[in-house]
Amino acid sequence: MIEQSKRLAAVQTPVIPFVIRWIEETPGTISLGQGLVSYGPPQQALDALKRFPEAPDDHKYGPGEGLPEFVAALEAKLLRENQTRMTGRRLFVTAGGNLAFMNAVLAIADPGDEVILPVPFYFNHEMAIVMANCRPVPVRTQPNGQLDLDAIRAAVTPRTRAIVTVSPNNPTGAMYPEAALREVNALCAHHGIFHIHDEAYEYFTYDDQPHFSPASIAGSEPHTVALYSFSKAYGFASWRIGYMVIPEGLWDAVNKIQDTMLICAPTVSQRAALGALEAGRAYVRPHVAQLARTRHVLFNALNDPAVPCDVMHAQGAFFFFIRVHSSHTSMVVTERLVREHRVAVTPGSAFGATEGCYARVSFGALDHDTAAEGIGRLVEGLKHVS
Repeated sequence: MIEQSKRLAAVQTPVIPFVIRWIEETPGTISLGQGLVSYGPPQQALDALKRFPEAPDDHKYGPGEGLPEFVAALEAKLLRENQTRMTGRRLFVTAGGNLAFMNAVLAIADPGDEVILPVPFYFNHEMAIVMANCRPVPVRTQPNGQLDLDAIRAAVTPRTRAIVTVSPNNPTGAMYPEAALREVNALCAHHGIFHIHDEAYEYFTYDDQPHFSPASIAGSEPHTVALYSFSKAYGFASWRIGYMVIPEGLWDAVNKIQDTMLICAPTVSQRAALGALEAGRAYVRPHVAQLARTRHVLFNALNDPAVPCDVMHAQGAFFFFIRVHSSHTSMVVTERLVREHRVAVTPGSAFGATEGCYARVSFGALDHDTAAEGIGRLVEGLKHVS
C-alpha cells in the first residue's frame, strides 16, 4: 500500500464523524454534540437566492477578496459593530471560518514554527496548524476557562508566530474580558508575532456580557488577524461563508493562498450573505433569547449535586464544557451515552483536554423542548456511565 502523507498522519482524526456514526447506529439519539443552530437563514437571504443569477458574471470567477458590494457591507458592519477600521487592513471573504484560519496559518508561519493555543482549543485550529507543518503549543487556562496570561507569556519562544484566542469560546463558552484580550494583543505587538482572534460566536452572549474585538485596539493593525463566520448567527452552515480581516502586509500571501485553494468564495453564497446582512443582528436577537432559556435549564440540570460532573459557567456561544467524574476516557463515555442513553456530546479529548474526562455539550442545534429531553437523558446517563 502506498502510504499517505506523514504530515497528515500526524493530524488528529475529526471526532464529529465518529459521533455521527454512533448516532446513526442508535436510532432516536438526541445530539447535544455538533456546534450548530436550529434555525435557518433570514428571509432576505432566501430572497437574494431567488434573484440569483442577476447577471452573466454571476457564473464566472469573482474577485478573490469577495464581491465588492459584499466587502463594502462587511466593512461597514465591522466599523459599526466591532469598532474596527480598515485603514492598514484588508478583508477577504472565505468559504467559512475554518478556511480563514487555514489562510492565516499558511500566511504567517513556516514549517517548524509554533502557534500558541489555550486549552481546551477548537480542534480544527489545532488540525490546521499540524497540516501546515507547524507545532501547536497548548497552554493551560484557568479552571473557569479564562486565559492564563502567565502561561501564555511563558510559552512564547523565538519560534512563536501567533497566539490564538477564541471569544466567545468554543468549546467552553467562556468570554474573555477586554483587559485580557488587550494584554494578549500587547504581548503579540511586543514580540512581533500575530494575534489571531476568532469571533465566530460574537452575537451569542448572555448576562449582558459585552463582546470585544481586539482589532479595534489602536495600533493593532500590523499584527492582528480577526476571523468571522456566517455559519452560526445566520444559520448559514452549508453555505460556507466567512471572512477575515488581515494586516495590509499579509495581503500578498493570503491572495496567493486564496487563489490556489479557493479562487473565490461562491458568488451565490455571497449574494445570500449580503441579504442576511440586510436583516442584521436584529434577526439573531430573538434566537439568542431562546437559547438563553435553554442555557438556563441545562446549567441548572448539570449543577444538580446528584449529577457527577463539574460545569463551567459559560457566558457566550452555546456550549458548556463539563468535567465528568469518571475514570473512563471521554471517547468511552461519549459512546456509552449514545448507545446506552441515546444522547450525544462531543468528547473533550478532541479539544486537547486529556487530563481527565471532559465533554462539550451544545444546546444550539435543537428547539427548546427537544433540548430539554436531551438534557434529561444526559443527566441520567452521566449518573450511570461514570
